[in-house]
Amino acid sequence: MNAPADRALRCIVLAALAAFGLAHAQEYPNKPLRFIVPFPPGGIVDIAGRVMGQKMSESLGQPVVVENRAGAGGSVATGVVAASPADGYTALVAFDTHAVNPHIYKALSFDTLKDFAPVSLIGRIPLAVLALPAFAANSMQELVALARAKPGAYSYASVGAGSSGHLATEQFKLIVGVDLVHVPYKGGAPAITDVLGGQVHLAVIAAGAAVPHIRSGRLKALAVSGTQRSSAIPNVPSMAEAGFPQLDSGAWIGLVVPAGTPATVIARLNAEVARAIRDPAVSGRLAEQAVELQATTPEEFGAFIRREYDKWGRVIRDAKLSIEQ
Repeated sequence: MNAPADRALRCIVLAALAAFGLAHAQEYPNKPLRFIVPFPPGGIVDIAGRVMGQKMSESLGQPVVVENRAGAGGSVATGVVAASPADGYTALVAFDTHAVNPHIYKALSFDTLKDFAPVSLIGRIPLAVLALPAFAANSMQELVALARAKPGAYSYASVGAGSSGHLATEQFKLIVGVDLVHVPYKGGAPAITDVLGGQVHLAVIAAGAAVPHIRSGRLKALAVSGTQRSSAIPNVPSMAEAGFPQLDSGAWIGLVVPAGTPATVIARLNAEVARAIRDPAVSGRLAEQAVELQATTPEEFGAFIRREYDKWGRVIRDAKLSIEQ
């Protein structure tokens, strides 16, 4: 074949591929999508997944079905998504444990950094230290005094081993030299239930899951992580105000899909996340749950996940936490 003919053939092939990609993008989606939530119904990740899914379904023109697959700090749901076709029809509503689980679960069926393609961050959420109103401490300083007086006498709940609440509390224990007993749960809702029932003294979880209970007076919050108060519960001091500016880590929620998902599909989902976040009904609903909404590009979200992965890996190693599964 001569050079002009060869170039012509290449042009035809490239045009066909471009047309195929365009057709694929125009056809997507042509069936319902699945959002896999790694925790039980009722918690902040579940609420965020359902609110976002409902809004995104309107502009996508297809239903978004939310499925709860709790277990192993979110690893059960993550494994389901990793094994799903890379076609944009199954996505994980990822929580902060997504970047931590590789450091604590040694037999995962997936690689967090290689087997997923980031779509967008959805939002960040401060952690709250929660207790019953009758609990003796009303501040972090009073909690430190109690825990020092009775080492190992007080327990705290988290949404699972390696969750931001767990790691932040273990970091707190090292900073102030106290002994609090960790009780892991499979989500924020069951953790709060047991605090309300008196089975555990404290919970350190995403603040959004507890906002209704704090406002009703059924629970009190000693502090929220970070340097700023949460607009959802403005009467609760920040950790910086409480004297612990080192404790600035919080929870986060984002959307990821299986690696290999077409770039056009990821771009469409990214645009729909940003569109949903801009909707006043969505932003208002999630702001009530203390979610600080923040859309990103896929590249920005991927870099964020990597930073979280590296940060918590260092904390686990440096603190010599015995949380391997």
